[in-house]
Amino acid sequence: MSATATSERGAGATPVALEQITKTYGAGAGTVRALDGVSLVLPEGSFTAVMGPSGSGKSTLLHCAAGLDAPTTGRAVLVGQDLTGLSEDALTRLRRDHVAFVFQSFNLIPTLTAAQNVALPEILAGRRPDERAIDAALDRVGLADRWRHRPSELSGGQQQRVAIARALAARAAVLFADEPTGALDTRTAASILELLRAAAVEDGQTILMTTHDPVAASSADTVIFLVDGRIVEQMTRPSADRIAARLSHLSSDERAR
Repeated sequence: MSATATSERGAGATPVALEQITKTYGAGAGTVRALDGVSLVLPEGSFTAVMGPSGSGKSTLLHCAAGLDAPTTGRAVLVGQDLTGLSEDALTRLRRDHVAFVFQSFNLIPTLTAAQNVALPEILAGRRPDERAIDAALDRVGLADRWRHRPSELSGGQQQRVAIARALAARAAVLFADEPTGALDTRTAASILELLRAAAVEDGQTILMTTHDPVAASSADTVIFLVDGRIVEQMTRPSADRIAARLSHLSSDERAR
């Protein structure tokens, strides 16, 4: 990683930290506790997958970590910045300068070309896009010859690769990925996961990914299992088979309740 990139990302700052986060929705008898005392620290260059049964709190955890949703209690820190009490404008600036997102739905603008979609975060931030960085990101995801194509002219896998290129070009400190391979075929999903792993290993990006797929999770350094909003287990570089077995056990426990 270049000295410039390190400076831009805030050298020495903890990329992601959650301290005793709880998140509740509703009131009274209808209260739902989506997160229940979650604590988590993600070091620079780490790749962490979050798994669990449906409704376990995976997306809520990601949203609280990214400042997209405020926890009910506890503290979330993003790139060294305590998110508690920050205004929406301050949160927007923090995410704009230090965070990238990849979602299952791709979130591409249909009227823009692939290159323009990659450049969009810089344009929205009022900065002049770095054309060399855009070209390099598209080349890295295998779409150097598709930069003029609009989303409707690309396959689902190619659209997701444009979304990955957008995240790479931003050189963000933290990349949040919410079910990024859920809508893709096995082969395309594997290529997307390779790109995410390279972003952590080669570029030092800190990645937090939610997924329901044991194969996808096995690409991560660490796999965290959530049940009822609580972290119940953490594995280091487990195989897909080991992850699937643990998920099956967790699902059986849920059905037995």
